[in-house]
Amino acid sequence: MNDRAAFRAILLGAGFLALTALSLTAAAQAPQDKSKRPSPPAQAVCHFSDGKTITVDYSSPRMRGRKIFGGLVPYGQVWRTGANEATTFVTDANLEVGGKPVPAGHYTLFTIPEPDHWTLIISKKTGEWGIPYPGESYDLLRVGMEVEKLSAPVENFTISFESSGNTCTMHFDWETTRASIRIVEKP
Repeated sequence: MNDRAAFRAILLGAGFLALTALSLTAAAQAPQDKSKRPSPPAQAVCHFSDGKTITVDYSSPRMRGRKIFGGLVPYGQVWRTGANEATTFVTDANLEVGGKPVPAGHYTLFTIPEPDHWTLIISKKTGEWGIPYPGESYDLLRVGMEVEKLSAPVENFTISFESSGNTCTMHFDWETTRASIRIVEKP
């Protein structure tokens, strides 16, 4: 190989390395497709009759044959109520949640599951990853949730709303458990 051919080979190799480095950098900076996660993002929305809403954004973990409550999610401990990023609770309406006031705003949801009752925690701290729980000093409120057994297992953790006029009932369903809380829009 002559000097000119060697020089071209070096230039081609350097160009290839530069392009590879650029594409790897671009791939690392590209937004991650969260739908491909083992616990993909999900959303639940309550629509009140006057057009105001509650929007809950969360990640939906799967059972995958695991024991959930009292296993993966221990009883008596604060749970992030989903997976990945913290579960958000955003409302443009003033609310009463379990009989306690919640002003319009942005919040984070946590729960404390127990076999026969749950505690819903609405935290004023937002923007954090789902764990660790920021602490009681950030709690807007803690209120009891009703718990019932479902007739069939639910594979994907699901948050949903049933709405009627100025009332929404929020449900958390997973494994064979449903925890529910009544939410009323206040004038």
